[in-house]
Amino acid sequence: MIRFRQFPTHKAVLAAALALTLGLGACGGGSGDYVPYPEKGPDGTVNPNPTGERQTLFGSGGLFSSGGSKKPEEGGGAGIGVNSFLWRASLDTISFMPLASADPFGGVIITDWYAAQQTPTERFKVTVYILDKALRADGIRVSVFRQVRQGENWADQPTAPETGVSMENAILQRARELRVESEARR
Repeated sequence: MIRFRQFPTHKAVLAAALALTLGLGACGGGSGDYVPYPEKGPDGTVNPNPTGERQTLFGSGGLFSSGGSKKPEEGGGAGIGVNSFLWRASLDTISFMPLASADPFGGVIITDWYAAQQTPTERFKVTVYILDKALRADGIRVSVFRQVRQGENWADQPTAPETGVSMENAILQRARELRVESEARR
């Protein structure tokens, strides 16, 4: 006689799920108060909360803060995670191309393919990386991709290295103009 393995009943599965839920819920402390790990000072005493404020993931300097300076001259702000002047200047500079993706927290702008009316057999795609919160020349990098139509297909072709550099320079120039306009309004 063949015996089949008996599967747990619905009550047993429900009881196991309930026990797991209660067990994991108990790990959180239940009170909602965050108790930081005590830190020892230079004199050896323990201060459990050196700043005196409640420290949470979403509080000051937490997950959703900009993390850096919020000084207008540095282009910081709570809304985006990169230099706001570089961000706006990048969008202004590539505004003639259709956007595929724009991530203001990571500082990446990706365009879709763009073909000028004068050259319909050639198209370009641009990716802009904003690398710093400060308005600096090395705070931006532009990658340009080029394809040429060969029959019914598009083939990748190299671009001149100065193409990306000239776009970086145009973005930096526009960012400087935006900063001057911002300072004039203050």
